[in-house]
Amino acid sequence: MCCLLRAGTAFCQFNDSIHYRVSYAATGTINRATEGRSYVLNNAFNFDVNKKYMSLNNSNSWVYGEANGKKNLNDFSSSLNFDINRAIRTWYFWGLASYTTSYSLRIRGQFQAGGGIGHNTIRKPQAELVISDGILFERSNLYDAADEKKAAVLARNSLRIKYRFVIGKTVVIDGMHFWQPALSDFNDYIVRSTNGLSVNLNKWLSITTSLAYNRFNQTGRENLLINFGLTAQKYF
Repeated sequence: MCCLLRAGTAFCQFNDSIHYRVSYAATGTINRATEGRSYVLNNAFNFDVNKKYMSLNNSNSWVYGEANGKKNLNDFSSSLNFDINRAIRTWYFWGLASYTTSYSLRIRGQFQAGGGIGHNTIRKPQAELVISDGILFERSNLYDAADEKKAAVLARNSLRIKYRFVIGKTVVIDGMHFWQPALSDFNDYIVRSTNGLSVNLNKWLSITTSLAYNRFNQTGRENLLINFGLTAQKYF
């Protein structure tokens, strides 16, 4: 469990004159008991650009943790994704490039790039539901020597479900879920799931809690993180 400053949605949002958002987080937690001690540190940086015909998002995060003097978390991810015509069309195009390393999932390095189409199933100021699908090309380098031969480039289907609901301009419920099976072997799949709940204090600060689950079936590893803390963001 770790305390997290998380980018979210508050009273301010993108409009005709506001096109950029930036956020940074550096938080963590320390636990000490008779049996031992543990700590988790979490750093995150996000930058968003939202224009009429295109939106761009850059997300970066690093989570490090130890328990009783042994490393159990050292996970870094960076992604750059863009949407074309999402603000003006029901159907739109998307593209993605990402790099991930994860000690907990036994991934030395994973690069993904690809694109596809998305559908604005619900698009309202207080409610949003987006479903997208496409093809990603991937190359992974794994920790376990027996799996090194699996580092060749492969293709994955990438299904994403994203939602956001605002209740009375104060409570925000959001989530993003990915299912990415390899086209050559559906038993080789990746699951990423994040659910969040925020209570807005003002236009730039809110109390946030989230639940994140990741599974990389190729190594048989998974992790679960419960995050809680404050959200800070700046629109301009």
